[in-house]
Amino acid sequence: MDIRRRNNVTVTGNPHGPVVVLAHGFGCDQNMWRLTVPALAGEYRVVLFDYVGSGGSDLSAWSEERYSSLRGYAQDVVDVLEELDLRRAVFVGHSVSAMIGVLAAQAAPDRIGALVMVAPSPRYIDEGTGEDGYRGGFSAEDIDELLASLELNYLGWSSAMAPMIMGNPERPELGQELTNSFCATDPDMARVFARTTFLSDSRADLAGVAVPTLILDCTQDMIAPPEVGAYVHDAIPGSALVTLDATGHCPQLSAPEATNAAITEFLAGLG
Repeated sequence: MDIRRRNNVTVTGNPHGPVVVLAHGFGCDQNMWRLTVPALAGEYRVVLFDYVGSGGSDLSAWSEERYSSLRGYAQDVVDVLEELDLRRAVFVGHSVSAMIGVLAAQAAPDRIGALVMVAPSPRYIDEGTGEDGYRGGFSAEDIDELLASLELNYLGWSSAMAPMIMGNPERPELGQELTNSFCATDPDMARVFARTTFLSDSRADLAGVAVPTLILDCTQDMIAPPEVGAYVHDAIPGSALVTLDATGHCPQLSAPEATNAAITEFLAGLG
């Protein structure tokens, strides 16, 4: 199989620089990183791709069986890394891709040398109460309603939810861009990716992360509230946490300067 075509792989930037792989989240594609690429391209070799079922990927390669698990998406990552023969790449994952990166690093530890998690969440559903509880931001009933609404009318759900996920209502063009991205995704494939994302639980995988890791969260984020970023930071040994002065779930678009500065500072520290 032609992996580069399957995953719509793009390679840009400095061909002799360290490798940075940028991975999008649910309902998005590699275009979500367009404001980050210029900040990296002078010094780094930048790899972008679309998960099968998203963006310009080869939709004929999609199967519900594979992509009903985050490990199916992690295999996409591993396939791309192996196709390009990349080693010790820095994997930058947005939203659910942060956890996909953790799984890919488990599966191919020689291929990923560091992780950057942008607005990550290992579990979206709250569990328990008090000090021993976990706050993911949603009740089980919330997620059931979200998925039921999505499955009933994906385009309507996208138009209603994307602006809320993006935040920044004073900049409606951002919400419209995310709406357009959601609506461009095949509804059947999006439904599977949504269920895979919002019902996932990757908490047990965090303690095994053994590479330098940067966690970026936002001051306000309806999908991954600050408690989640703090949880991920506490669970990954030696990780760094930076809370961006940004709102919404897509700081690479809503606050690109702050996001890019945090990423490039982390990359410079890797040596």
